[in-house]
Amino acid sequence: MKNNRSSPFDILASEYDAWFEQEGKLIFDIEVRAFQEVLPLLPKPWLEIGVGSGRFAQALGIGTGIDPSVKLLEMAKRHGINGFLARGEDKFFEVETFGTAFLIVTLCFIKSPLDVLSESHRILKDGGRIVLGLVLRDSPWGEYYQTKKRGGHRFYQHATFYSYQEVSDFLKRSGFTIKKVVSTLFQKPGAITEMESPQEGFHSSAGFTIVVANKTVISEHKGDR
Repeated sequence: MKNNRSSPFDILASEYDAWFEQEGKLIFDIEVRAFQEVLPLLPKPWLEIGVGSGRFAQALGIGTGIDPSVKLLEMAKRHGINGFLARGEDKFFEVETFGTAFLIVTLCFIKSPLDVLSESHRILKDGGRIVLGLVLRDSPWGEYYQTKKRGGHRFYQHATFYSYQEVSDFLKRSGFTIKKVVSTLFQKPGAITEMESPQEGFHSSAGFTIVVANKTVISEHKGDR
């Protein structure tokens, strides 16, 4: 299934990707360091939903990704990613294709998180896992980005940030059970000066939260057999 709907990131692709080499370089390194804590837990093959320019996928060893932006996918392919033009809610892959699906700073840019998470559940194998990389609404970084959103920021005007409880509810309703949480980016916006080690569990003061959840059987059945 080819997705012909345009993405707002097509016209912002170069600017988006430049962040990883400029003001976001240390932030990116801190977040990658946190992901390395959970990688050994994750069954393969891996897919990143909202792969963007492929920076995280390349750093974490994720070989396949989807994204609605043609321009970002061109960059991802230059980073060695097997990228496909699709959105997370599209039924692009066959059932039970992947062991793990990653959504890294993607949930906030999705119009319907439940649709994307439900589709992720469908394409994951039994025993599969989903990994979310999140900037949560009530964190210092979430508040910082929401201020930018209210000011019409070119990227964050498209974002909707969620609380940890809301994300937990989305996962439960989509057939996932949280297995592990890792928090990082405790330095405040505008004051990132050194590398950080991640901390186990959910911390409201962290700017970046990683949630690993197991695929479970959805117990709700509609109608009679």
